[in-house]
Amino acid sequence: MNIIGDVAGYDVIMIDDMVDTAGTMVKAATALKNKGAASVMAIATHGVLSGKAYENLANGELDELIITNTLETKPHDKIKVLTVAPLFAEVIRRVYHNESVNSLFA
Repeated sequence: MNIIGDVAGYDVIMIDDMVDTAGTMVKAATALKNKGAASVMAIATHGVLSGKAYENLANGELDELIITNTLETKPHDKIKVLTVAPLFAEVIRRVYHNESVNSLFA
């Protein structure tokens, strides 16, 4: 894995749509830490977290993973789960009242 740019001393945030086994994410975190990153955090919409995901997170260099609760997740020290309930509720309310949903995401 190649890191392009200077990350030494920086807090790095990786963004992805989903995390399955977390293998690539942990490998990337290790590469970033080897290049001097102060910390590495990842943010993903969906935490599939299958196979060795929890083991990879426990043993890897990733400091924190933030995911939404679109899928059920077992508790883990490195995982923070954010709820999508208020957003979904607002979307439903706006659709019901024939209001703009697009403005929520603009």
